[in-house]
Amino acid sequence: MKNIIRVIALVFAAMMLFAVPISAAKPYQTYTYSIDGMPLNSPDAYTPVMTVDSAYMGLSKAFDDPRDLFVDDENNVYLVDAKNNRVIVLDRYYKLKFTIGEKTFINDQGVPDELTAPSGVFVTEDIIYVCDTDANRIVTFDREGNFIKIIPQPESELFSEGAVYKPVAVAVDQYNRLYVVSSTTYQGIIVMTDEGTFTGFIGAQKVDANPLEILWRRFQTKEQRELTAEIIPTEFNNITINDEGFIYVTTSSIDSSKQQSAITSKSGDYAPVKMLNASGAEIMRRNGFFAPSGEVQVSNSVTSDITGASKIIDVAVGPEGTWSIIDEKRQKIFTYDFDGNLLFAFGDKGQQLGNLSSIEAVVYQGSTMLVLDKTADNITVFKRTEYGDILIRALEHQNNRQYELAVDDWTEILKRNSNFDTAYIGIGQALYRNAEYEEAIEYYKSAYDTANYSNAYKELRKAWIEKYVLLIPVIAIVLIVAFVLFFRYAAKVNLRTATKGGKRTLKEELLFGFHLMLHPFDGFWDLKHEKRGSVRASVIYLVVVILTFFYQAIGTGYVMNPRGTYTTVFSQAIAVLVPLFLWVTANWCLTTLFDGEGSFKDIFIATSYSLVPLPLLIIPATIASNFVTTSETAMINLLSSFSFIWAILLIFFGMMVTHDYTLTKNLVISLCTVVGMVFIMFVGILFTTLLGKIVSFISNIVIEINYRL
Repeated sequence: MKNIIRVIALVFAAMMLFAVPISAAKPYQTYTYSIDGMPLNSPDAYTPVMTVDSAYMGLSKAFDDPRDLFVDDENNVYLVDAKNNRVIVLDRYYKLKFTIGEKTFINDQGVPDELTAPSGVFVTEDIIYVCDTDANRIVTFDREGNFIKIIPQPESELFSEGAVYKPVAVAVDQYNRLYVVSSTTYQGIIVMTDEGTFTGFIGAQKVDANPLEILWRRFQTKEQRELTAEIIPTEFNNITINDEGFIYVTTSSIDSSKQQSAITSKSGDYAPVKMLNASGAEIMRRNGFFAPSGEVQVSNSVTSDITGASKIIDVAVGPEGTWSIIDEKRQKIFTYDFDGNLLFAFGDKGQQLGNLSSIEAVVYQGSTMLVLDKTADNITVFKRTEYGDILIRALEHQNNRQYELAVDDWTEILKRNSNFDTAYIGIGQALYRNAEYEEAIEYYKSAYDTANYSNAYKELRKAWIEKYVLLIPVIAIVLIVAFVLFFRYAAKVNLRTATKGGKRTLKEELLFGFHLMLHPFDGFWDLKHEKRGSVRASVIYLVVVILTFFYQAIGTGYVMNPRGTYTTVFSQAIAVLVPLFLWVTANWCLTTLFDGEGSFKDIFIATSYSLVPLPLLIIPATIASNFVTTSETAMINLLSSFSFIWAILLIFFGMMVTHDYTLTKNLVISLCTVVGMVFIMFVGILFTTLLGKIVSFISNIVIEINYRL
């Protein structure tokens, strides 16, 4: 009996031990993103401490269909209860102070009135603004809940005929201008005075339409266009404003693919969250690896089993220039700094404290974050952790230009989260402002921050230029003179070779390429008919081109290759030789059928000689890439692009002269050659796949025979 009791006790103890980690399991994982778009786990910046429901608030009637949250300057909390047509006002401890709209109020016409399915609330120092959505108006109350006045629907010819005014969110600036989001208004944010006078639209969204739809509408009659859906911009769904008067707006009606492409391109055209100034200009900074738009990894289950672009439905302004957006699809909160760097993301769906069923709104209450759950009808209270406190303190010191203190804070952050790129950038910025440019550059490199790296490098380059101000023009003159002398020498050799006759030397064959690149028509004629080139010279040029691309891959400067990607000579050889031989083969096959006068050898030599501009321009561009800033990279890209355009034009005119074609015929044959290249690749892949299956089949037979024997 005692043994049985001992066994039961051991089993019970084991169950208790296993239960501890389960009960202590985190409701979510906080993370950021790497430059490759992979999530990097991060310490929690906020942790859940409690949920606030109707009973906790002290409500006699439970709230239902909550739509908005707001916190005023005294940390009172305002909850919009659409189902019960009221706004619930709580004190800083989430206990009921009073309600607005639960009882009828006497309006400015002396008639009893009430709210009808309100959706949004905004509070200034003196006034509470309530978006009375179904009543198509905004109603104002004082801070004690007493009625002040009704701001009616604005009137203007700019509103489309039959337009319905449905205010769902409002923000008010220091000049008492109202910025209203109407759920049925697509022209942008409605701006009006506190008397209801319409002053204009700002921030209209870019038209979200398929190019084919736009083209098709051009051919439709007026009657047909009226029958089809009008192509209009998407509407906003929420709004807030910070202390500087900058307006944050969100939308969830952008096409998913366009929204995701805006993340990588950092374009504001199809961004689900924007920051506008008072005139409506989009001024959001998007300096992070990815533009602030919510989830980056949306096509797989790296961070969630939910796919597709984030559905952003609310935005909240936090301390020290931070701001947060919420993703209704994933129940997550994404927080960014003023420069658009992702500070942290957290949240998940579930039943634990800190999990949400249907996130609806987010707001800051000092160091606390409040998140409204529409389905659970409660507010989850998140307290900022020590890690979050250090993070905000670092931003505070940085904003106040206390850079030495900021460095200490960012260093503390890195001790807890070595993958946090914003900390490296913060330290780099502090060092930069202290004129420690070389040290700052190393920290910028750690965060792949090419913009700030360029600023620091520009200062170092300026000091270097001042030091060697006399040497630089000397080097430039020497290089220019050497370049001119070389081309003069090549011209003399080519002229002498043209008249001497006899067998050409390898040097003469190679130098002819510099004549051909500047005189393509007579150059390609001499190349074919006077045998000024050869296969051996062509092979040498191909080797030089391969080495050029290899050097470009490993020698490009940091600004243009921050990830330090590189390649091998073998991969570059494949990248050059495969397209070249596909072109030569396809062109030869076609031209033999359409009266082309060039042989396979002629086509190969002409194509190889056409590549001479590539090393001449790409090598200097690659060298120069190590000495440019981000604003100057366009010149490097232009130089490289010009080399490719030059080479393509040489190939085109080379084929025309080699085959003795007219311009039109050569253009048609060139396009058909490209199609032929694709066809050859398809046949080659098909043959390789079939050959692989045959080899696999034979191998399986041999294995089976050996097994049976």
